[in-house]
Amino acid sequence: MIGARDMAFPRLNAVAFWMVPVAGALLMASFLVPGGPAQAGWWSYPPVSIQNPTGNLINGEFIWLLAVAVSGVSSIMGGVNFVTTIVKMRAPGMGFFRMPLFVWAVFSAQIIQLFGLPALTAGAIMLLFDLSVGTAFFNPEQGGNPVLFQHLFWFYSHPAVYVIILPIFGIFSEIFPVYSRKPLFGYKVVAISSLMIAAVSAFVWVHHMYASGTPGWMRIIFMISTMFVSIPTGIKVFAWVATIWGGKIKLNTPMLFALGGLIMFVFAGVVGIMLASVPIDIHVNNTYFVVGHFHYVLYGTVTMGLFAGIYHWFPKMTGRMYYEGLGKLHFWLAFIGTNLNFFPMHPLGLQGMVRRIASYDPEYTFWNVIASIGGFILGMSTLPFILNMVSSWINGDKAPDNPWRAIGLEWLVSSPPPVENFEEIPVVVSGPYGYGTNEPLVAGSHHQE
Repeated sequence: MIGARDMAFPRLNAVAFWMVPVAGALLMASFLVPGGPAQAGWWSYPPVSIQNPTGNLINGEFIWLLAVAVSGVSSIMGGVNFVTTIVKMRAPGMGFFRMPLFVWAVFSAQIIQLFGLPALTAGAIMLLFDLSVGTAFFNPEQGGNPVLFQHLFWFYSHPAVYVIILPIFGIFSEIFPVYSRKPLFGYKVVAISSLMIAAVSAFVWVHHMYASGTPGWMRIIFMISTMFVSIPTGIKVFAWVATIWGGKIKLNTPMLFALGGLIMFVFAGVVGIMLASVPIDIHVNNTYFVVGHFHYVLYGTVTMGLFAGIYHWFPKMTGRMYYEGLGKLHFWLAFIGTNLNFFPMHPLGLQGMVRRIASYDPEYTFWNVIASIGGFILGMSTLPFILNMVSSWINGDKAPDNPWRAIGLEWLVSSPPPVENFEEIPVVVSGPYGYGTNEPLVAGSHHQE
């Protein structure tokens, strides 16, 4: 997408990549130690997480924290590599404001990684010391402060949501212009809004801690900063709608997934503003309302956007075309299943159904049954996806270099691309979304439209 032959640091790339299965294998191995895997939840809050009932040095919590530290280091390495590649290795003529918005989004996400992840990684290592060698960073019995861990944890773990969703915003920005046959509305503002999200993300973490004895003045500050996130995200939503508006829309699988993801993101955003408000958040704290919001963001938006990207670039990555019928079946099952599964969690949360319990009161039965039906449909939706990917990769139609008549450097190379991407580094002469403008993207080529 930026006209580079490889990442800036290929070896660092490999090390960062191979640390991920190491962290995964560690986590799986924690089932085999006495006492079983970590039991302090995914937050791993002390003092629960520094209890060690088995008395063994190597225990489930120890392995869990080790895995978190390893994956943290891996992601920091990845961040260094991405940022360096994007800053230093763009093709001649590709200024920052000629980069595709997917690249802008990845760039912004990796800046968050570089600033936020050291806090979580350090917090995990400090907790590991508390657990294994008896230090007292977070142990209240020895004068430590367990709430300090919450600050270190959420300082990264809320921005992590933006790390995950920013590339998805980038995918939406790539897909809507192609299948609407229109230039992206407000390109520069949308690009800068990604950096705005990265900046604001550093000032919102305490909204996870309204119920942790946080003083009133601090709650108010973080309520306002959290609501501020709606400005750069709102800019993106309006730009996407303006791009689609009046376009020659082609409702193929990538476009359907992108539209479905956009619809669910708007709902997630409305509920997110509610959760930013201290009184509402205190009322629904630790209930299914929070779970519902989170999954509209992470499934409704992120997973739908991920599928949109997979279908959009599948011909480029594999050299084969996917089956459109199976793709559309996958979309409708996923869209219906997601909404049936996660919408009911909102009324349940407002009624007071708390999360992290194995059973629920009979008064909550109706919405839970709907959610379960949605869960089954959502699970089934992955079957046509897997069938589509495997069968089309093996014997789908051969993909042309540019099946969607899209504009972008990746569509100028063969499908699948050669090992080094470009035999000759292209010279970029115009901006990225010139649909209908008749401008060539690179020197020496005819316009792609």
